[in-house]
Amino acid sequence: MSFDGLFTRAMTNELANELKGGRISKIHQPYKNEIILVVRANGKNHKLLLSAHPSYARVQLTSEEYDNPPEPPMFCMLLRKHLEGFFLEDIRQINLDRIIIFEVKGRNEIGDTSYKQLIIEIMGRHSNITLVDKTRNIILDSIKHVSYAVNSFRAILPGQEYVLPPQQDKLNPLEADEDDLLRMIDFNNGKLDKQLVTHFAGISPLLAKEITFQAGLANRTTLPKAFLAVIELLKEQKIKPSIISNNQKDQFYLFPLDHLHGEIKEFASLSEMLDRFYFGKAERDRVKQQGNDLERFISNEKEKNEKKIEKLESTLKEAENANILQLYGELLTANIYVIQKGMKEIEVTNYYDENGSTLIIPLEPQKTPSENAQKYFTKYQKAKNAVHIVKEQIAIAREELAYFELLIQQIESASPKDVEEIREELIEGGYLKTRQKKQSKKPQNMKTILDLYISSDATEILVGKNNKQNDYLTNKFAARDEIWLHTKDIPGSHVVIRSKAPSEQTIIEAAILAAYFSKARSSSSVPVDFTEVRHVKKPNGSKPGFVIYDHQQTVYVTPDEEVVIALSKK
Repeated sequence: MSFDGLFTRAMTNELANELKGGRISKIHQPYKNEIILVVRANGKNHKLLLSAHPSYARVQLTSEEYDNPPEPPMFCMLLRKHLEGFFLEDIRQINLDRIIIFEVKGRNEIGDTSYKQLIIEIMGRHSNITLVDKTRNIILDSIKHVSYAVNSFRAILPGQEYVLPPQQDKLNPLEADEDDLLRMIDFNNGKLDKQLVTHFAGISPLLAKEITFQAGLANRTTLPKAFLAVIELLKEQKIKPSIISNNQKDQFYLFPLDHLHGEIKEFASLSEMLDRFYFGKAERDRVKQQGNDLERFISNEKEKNEKKIEKLESTLKEAENANILQLYGELLTANIYVIQKGMKEIEVTNYYDENGSTLIIPLEPQKTPSENAQKYFTKYQKAKNAVHIVKEQIAIAREELAYFELLIQQIESASPKDVEEIREELIEGGYLKTRQKKQSKKPQNMKTILDLYISSDATEILVGKNNKQNDYLTNKFAARDEIWLHTKDIPGSHVVIRSKAPSEQTIIEAAILAAYFSKARSSSSVPVDFTEVRHVKKPNGSKPGFVIYDHQQTVYVTPDEEVVIALSKK
């Protein structure tokens, strides 16, 4: 766990420096477990993210944009009632636990001074956000309700007294000295990193591994030295927020961790680092939850079309061998005088073969010789007619398969709003039934929103993230002389450079975006075609998002998430 008690301490200090004394101006709840507070402090607006997500729980300032639901949830409405217009008097941590309390002061509806506490507990799947009336220590509400049936120690329910989680009997590492460490650690027992976690508050397994790594051959001399050196850095807040990347996974912490042996990226603040670390991760998780049924449906449709193509190709192979049926009919007609009703087969000379070989032709005993011959002629005619129909069916199935492969790629890089547009597209295409609940509340003629990126030379680049957006961008929004890009023969997004004559660097950056938002995201040297929008056409009756184009040139780029983030931040 990277977000341990010591990390929470550093984040609390960062938030206090930025937000203390600020005024809460807006409150949003974009997703089930996440709250955004807009706080006006030090002359600017800050977006404070409070997340009780079971996998991505955290507290940070964020510069990311979040889509808010048409109707705010009840917990959001309650927070607005009790906290909007209030001031953040203090931000503090409880001991070295992963608990941050925002002390809030303001005036209630009748003008009396009111004190509230917004308490964030960062504890994995038990994470929670709770609003407490400080004067009475009574819970007003929480983002997750927990009854005594779930937790016998305390209930997190409106009207209950707020009780902190049970305290663990651990030493504060910031106050510990060498004697404390030597008294707590049993060097003969081994597993020194686990002992550090067990006996000292706020230390995660990740930090404990780093301390033992810094100690080398850990003993009664080297371990205290490494422990105190790390703790001294944290005491003095000498931190370098870092993400360490290796082949296994990314990790973040207050400073580089040597034991992970990976590429290190340092950041100016903890919040900036967390924005980078969680870029796409939490959103992808929300998309999986929100679009799980959609993803399953699309995958099933893809598999159905793959099986259909396999069957049709087998049928086509049989149909293309129809000439043997014609031959059987002709040979039976030529030998009709030697065939007797009741025969199961007959061996005849194949007079089409120069070597005079013979063929054994199966017969139906209940049919007359002429009826057996006619049967083969009828089968031949059907097979011949089937070739054209089967080829048409294969072409349709392949078009469907390409369509669903494109949708799978789009869901992989979709935001929650993109998922809903994909769902609408499938409803409009007749693949899904209209969902009844709250359909009437959906705005009519909703404006299509495209993702905007800015190139190194300040040129706008627009990206469509689903077929609705792709069609709108290419066929309605883009000017005819602007530059259009798409991965060559690979499902992906439409990308438009808003320039008639973009620089080579801008074309490369736009090509990286096209490759990143395509099925080839994990590949290298991805071919990306570019041409003027005027050369891009949508055939009549074609699937959403499908186009043909010519006069293209091709560049080869490698998708780079760092470039994508840099272009989005501009």
